[in-house]
Amino acid sequence: MTDCGCEKARKDLEEYLRNEVCKTAEADIRAHLESCPGCRDEALVSRTLTEVLARSCKEAAPEELRLLVLSRLREVQAAH
Repeated sequence: MTDCGCEKARKDLEEYLRNEVCKTAEADIRAHLESCPGCRDEALVSRTLTEVLARSCKEAAPEELRLLVLSRLREVQAAH
């Protein structure tokens, strides 16, 4: 296992956090994050943001907003 470096770790960070990289890349990125405070901090921010967004997406939109969005979508579809 080799240190993949900051550039590689940051380039593949989102895929890494979603478990979408191969095992070798995963191990290299994990090792890099363990030894690089800057990249580790960036990963923490990305992970936190992803978790907050995921929680937010589970909440239902207020009925008034939902109806407004559906109405606007219908207007756009009718115009095309």
